[in-house]
This record gives sequence, structure tokens and C-alpha cells, in this order.
Amino acid sequence: QVQLVESGGGLVQAGASLKLSCAASGHTFPIYAMGWFRQAPGREREFVASIRGSEGNTYYADSVKGRFTISRDNAKNTAYLQMNNLNHEDTAVYYCAADSTISLGRIYSRDYEYDYWGQGTQVTVSS
Repeated sequence: QVQLVESGGGLVQAGASLKLSCAASGHTFPIYAMGWFRQAPGREREFVASIRGSEGNTYYADSVKGRFTISRDNAKNTAYLQMNNLNHEDTAVYYCAADSTISLGRIYSRDYEYDYWGQGTQVTVSS
């Protein structure tokens, strides 16, 4: 089992930035892909960004493209989500996800493609 712990959420004003972290531990196999999802009140969980493979290929939801950047530090087993120019619609609980299965043809934009999930961190954007 892999344990994922998110951190870095908080309350900010529109236009501000936040950087989320996702620390992974306890996994048996190397992590192949990591991703970020979010869930706003009354909404389904939606994809935000993913990073995968040895090349660190990334993919972003259109709603965050150009504003958010996903990255990883393999030595620390940690993924990050740099969020810039936040707006009210970014308000949600942000969840980190990870998968250890090599799936070369996937971009990891679907929740069922991940085996492990964190408990989430709240991001609230005011004004």
C-alpha cells in the first residue's frame, strides 16, 4: 500500500498562488504516475494534472492549463502542484493520486487509472 499525504492548501485571494505537495511513502513498487484531482462542493471529482513515466510527461485539464504546473522529485517521492493566478472556481479539495503500473498509452487523466489516493487538502480562493 502507498500512503499519500497532501499539504500546502489554504485560503488565498483571487490572483494569488499556492504550491501543493504530495508525499508518498510505504509503496512496494516505484511510482509510475502521479496526478492531482479536485472536488468542489456538490461536484464530481475532476482531473487537474498528471505526470508520468521516466520522461516526466505531463498533461493538464484545459481549465488550469497555463496556470498550474505539476512536477515531481523522485528522490523525495513527492509531487507538486504549483498553482498561479487562482480564481474562485479553483476552490476545491485537492487530492493527490499515484499509480505503480506502467501504462505507456495512458495520460492518466481518469481517476480509475490510479491505485492510491491521499485524503486531500483544502484550497479556498476568495473574491
